[in-house]
Amino acid sequence: MPNIPTPLLRHLNLAKLLIISLWLTSFNTLAADIKLPILGDSSSGIVSKKQEYKLGKAWLQAFRRQVEPYDDPLLQAYLEQLCLNLAVHSELDDTRLTLVLINNPNINAFAVPGGIVGVHTGIFSHADNEDQLASTISHELAHLSQRHFARGIEAKRNSSAITMAGLLATIIVSSKAGADAGMAALSATQAISIDKQLRYSRSNEQEADRLGIKIMANAGRDPRASADMLEKMMALTRYKSSRPPEFLLTHPVTEKRVSDTRSRTYNVKKQHYPDNFDFYIMQARVQILLHNNPAYSIKFFNQKLTSNSSNTDALTYGLAIANLKAGNFLQAKKLLGKLLEKTPLYAPYIHSDIEVDIAAQRYTTALQKLKSHLKLNQNNYPLKVLQADALWKSHQYKASAMILHSLSRQRPEDSSIWYKLAEVRGLAGNISGVHKARAEFFILIGALENAKRQLKFAEKLLKSDFKGLSIVQQRLIDIDEMERNLSKL
Repeated sequence: MPNIPTPLLRHLNLAKLLIISLWLTSFNTLAADIKLPILGDSSSGIVSKKQEYKLGKAWLQAFRRQVEPYDDPLLQAYLEQLCLNLAVHSELDDTRLTLVLINNPNINAFAVPGGIVGVHTGIFSHADNEDQLASTISHELAHLSQRHFARGIEAKRNSSAITMAGLLATIIVSSKAGADAGMAALSATQAISIDKQLRYSRSNEQEADRLGIKIMANAGRDPRASADMLEKMMALTRYKSSRPPEFLLTHPVTEKRVSDTRSRTYNVKKQHYPDNFDFYIMQARVQILLHNNPAYSIKFFNQKLTSNSSNTDALTYGLAIANLKAGNFLQAKKLLGKLLEKTPLYAPYIHSDIEVDIAAQRYTTALQKLKSHLKLNQNNYPLKVLQADALWKSHQYKASAMILHSLSRQRPEDSSIWYKLAEVRGLAGNISGVHKARAEFFILIGALENAKRQLKFAEKLLKSDFKGLSIVQQRLIDIDEMERNLSKL
């Protein structure tokens, strides 16, 4: 066994506990709930779609307890729209998806039953265009549409519960202690039936590659981007100093898999596929995040701009955001002003121009701009978050709470919205509201006892408010139902 540092051992112990607890819960249920399969759908007899959905939600709650998803409304909205665009061209019965954005430099994405799609920010630093990014997401949607998790249980029964727990543990450990630690956690979860897992995983990947290409073609995107992206993944593993065994990779990449994918698109008629400029804007935002050094980012974008690179407007945007992060508000305003002169109604430019105003504490200016732009698009999620932020920072707590409350109805499963709402309600003096918002946050991260405790606090404060008390009491009943459902998983 390799020599593992003490902090890493703590993370691995956490991963083992998660694996054991999830495995025991899932396996006991699977053994009890086996039914005769519906003809034509062998997987439905082992795990129904309803069970898959509940299991996915439970997984997401456990994930949120351990890893804080990255909160960038502009990037989140972009990826959600991209996922929807691809999902409607897939074989998914239900195109409602939950996107989880993870701040991780590794090139990766994953899919979990229940319509959960995870995307690492590192993908943006490796993809050359939106179609390459889309090919990775299409691959994950194919996994979901073909119900590979349920089919995995059909093939391996008890070891599939470990596989799903292992995915969670791997992401948790790698996000806290690095990718190599994640591989160590994953190796522990796949110690059972490694040969079976290797064979079945490869067949899953082949099917997901084939259907992912089909999704790309149906969506009017370049199918050849799938092979291009696989080649990038292959190159990354090739140049690592210590390449992990192939079966330890979440998505095994081999020369044969790349070749097969390339051959499937060999006869695709060459044509011009429109490029989406939004991708390069989001790529610039992510590059600054991954650099985690505004001074370096400024040098990076300046160097790119002087080397006659393409997409100069996106690079200029990146330079503006780098200056914003560095506190150079005048320079950021100057750069964004030039971009807005060329494209005055482009949403990301407008958004970032207001970001600068808020960072520079020009709240009145920011709120005036937000009022004007929200007239044109009153339900714009990223702008509404900025509006709540500007109101909060200008000490208009009740108004900020109203915006966040509206957003919580629009996006009830967004844990960051509930967290902010609890904070700003506290500043506004709405103590019962604090407890209710905290309860919803705890529900989303699966801390149901904490959620009940918060609702009990709210219940005491709302004795004279019949309507408010009824809502809280119904939510307590809902949590009891959630606990019963979890016990059946």
